[in-house]
Parts: sequence; C-alpha cells; structure tokens
Amino acid sequence: MEDRRGEENHSNNSTIFSSKLEKMQGLSDEYSGRWEICWEQGDTGWDLGQPTPILLQLLEKETLPKGRVLVPGCGAGHDVVAIANPERYVVGLDISKTGIKRAREISSSSPSAKCFEFVEADFFTWRPTEIFDLIYDYTFFCAIEPRMRASWGTRMHELLKPDGELITLMYPTNDRDGGPPFKVSVADFEEVLHPWGFKATSITDNELAVGKRKGNEKLGRWKRCH
Repeated sequence: MEDRRGEENHSNNSTIFSSKLEKMQGLSDEYSGRWEICWEQGDTGWDLGQPTPILLQLLEKETLPKGRVLVPGCGAGHDVVAIANPERYVVGLDISKTGIKRAREISSSSPSAKCFEFVEADFFTWRPTEIFDLIYDYTFFCAIEPRMRASWGTRMHELLKPDGELITLMYPTNDRDGGPPFKVSVADFEEVLHPWGFKATSITDNELAVGKRKGNEKLGRWKRCH
C-alpha cells in the first residue's frame, strides 16, 4: 500500500511539474518571438553600444567574484566581453537567434575570446552543465512579463552557487505604464529573491546611469545565503 501511495505521489508531482513547465514554455515562446522581431527590425533602443559604465567601475574596483559568470539577456554582449578575463569565464545567454549572432560578430576579434561564449537559449528552461559564481542582470528583469518574475527568482536560485553574488541594475524605477521595459522597484526584487535566501548587501542609486536612465536606476548587490 505504501509503495502504491509513493507511486501515486510521484505521478502527481510529475504531472504538476509538467504542467508548470508547459505553462512557462508557452510564456517563453511568446517572449522569444517578441525579441527576435526587435532584433530583426533593428529596434534595439536598450543597447548602449558599449559596456555599462557602472559595471566598468565595479570591475576596476575588483570587488566582483571570480569564476563562472552568467549574463542573461546579454543582447549584443558588450558587458559579457567587459567582464571576461582569465579569472572569469562568462556565458552570455539570449533567447534571440539574431541577437546572439550579432554578439558573436561584434566580439569575434576580442583578445579575451577564449574567456566567454554566447548561448542561444531560454533562460527559464536552459540547463547548463555547471552553475555560476556571479550573475549579472541588466535590462533583463524589466524586460520579462511581471507574471514571470517569480520564475526568474527561482532560476536565479537554481543557477547561482551558495554564497554566489547576483548583480541587478534596477531600471526603470520611475512611474510608467506598460512595457517592456516594465516598471520595477526594490520591493519587486525582494519579493522574488527573499524566499530563496537572497540578502541584499547594498542597494544604491546608479550615479553612472546613462541618459534618461539617470535618476531611474539603482544598483543592487545580493548574496545567495543558502
């Protein structure tokens, strides 16, 4: 009897997991199509065309963890190349085939080419062979539908090593309707990260934010405590 119950529970859990995965896959397919169209049409206003200034400052101060680094929603990959060095191997992940192609073209002659790679995959279903010491999120959290944010938090927990660091550039924090980018707040991040044992080590205004992002962007640094 106990064996049967165990089999039934396993079957029920598998069904629930499959249902959740199918639902997320549907959302991801919708998300994927939208961004591929943007890249194909050159509608990439989020692309600064250079590494993010605050990231360069963090790198200069040498305060970031070494090891494996993930940049989800990497786009053209400027930040991926900036982070990469012999002490940090960086994976730039993007769901857009055209975006990844562009990133590879831009970075093909980089002297640190052996220290990074670009992967075309869905952040929410991708299964890497190894997890990461550092994850850097800029214009990714704000680009996904708000209903997908809880799954974003789950994936951050799955992909980051215990005691690893998550960097979040929180934009846009000003009042606005619609999106993407969708309005974000510190509370939005706390809501999906705290249940997974993430604690903020610092949250500050990004004084190096570019253009209209200035005054509407914060830098969050989070530690995965368990």
